[in-house]
Amino acid sequence: MNKSFIIDSSSIDMRIDRWIKITIGNVPQSLIEKSLRNGKIKLNKKKVKSSTKLCKSDKIYFYNFQFKESKKQKQKFEPTNQIIKENEDDIIDNNDDFIVINKKSGIAVQGGTKSKKNIIDIFSKSKYFQNTKPFSVHRLDKDTSGVFIIAKNRETAKLLTSLFRLRKIYKTYLAICNGEISQTKGEWVGELTRYDGNRKITEKAITKFKVIDKNNNSTLIQMNPVTGRKHQLRKQLSELDHPIYGDSKYTFNKSFKRLNKQLMLHSYEIKFMINNKKYTYRALLPDYFKKLLITKKLKFSNN
Repeated sequence: MNKSFIIDSSSIDMRIDRWIKITIGNVPQSLIEKSLRNGKIKLNKKKVKSSTKLCKSDKIYFYNFQFKESKKQKQKFEPTNQIIKENEDDIIDNNDDFIVINKKSGIAVQGGTKSKKNIIDIFSKSKYFQNTKPFSVHRLDKDTSGVFIIAKNRETAKLLTSLFRLRKIYKTYLAICNGEISQTKGEWVGELTRYDGNRKITEKAITKFKVIDKNNNSTLIQMNPVTGRKHQLRKQLSELDHPIYGDSKYTFNKSFKRLNKQLMLHSYEIKFMINNKKYTYRALLPDYFKKLLITKKLKFSNN
């Protein structure tokens, strides 16, 4: 494929890899990065990194770019009718432009080498996407449950992605974590480290929080991430020595890892505005989350 695209105002500040996935299709991240390195994809005729953010009137060039599905990708997850129906039952809202679901823990948003079962493949077979395809517009970890938005068309996908990027979508998470957090409310501001290959990347992470209930054993906490770093909430609580129950990745206590199979992190609420219309969506707590609240003698009101 030899093509070029001019960036419009809807894609300002969007990462180039994100733009490619939305515009071209579900291109593997590894292929995007490889093509950027070898010059098959260029921005304004220059090589750039996958994290480069776009500006209005930028021009993206594709040179002999061929998106061929690998054998692993060809073995696409084929959901059964039962699985499709189970996930359709989790729909909170359905309109012409997007659906909102209460995603179950244990299901990835998109397929990958580690996760075949995923939301996008499931809803691609759903009756709600008969004349279109589902577009993922934000992240939600495989083991995190709760509110998740799926766009029905490319225009809405770009709009919602832009709102997330500009921090115009406000997210509220609930978590049950180990130990008693002394401070009742405040803001965590710090730096988190991740790796892009061998390259170490340090990013600023900001989260507002409020303790809903606590005792000397556990804490139920509400968190509103200002930034959107990978595993931000899990990392921050782990660094405070209050890891989330069920988090096997960010705790070093082997006995703690075995206490809960499910991650006690739930995307509870999302708020945003489109064309002066307010949207607010809440996702009911999973049964296992409510059960642990009772076990840990923590109280929560939906009001």
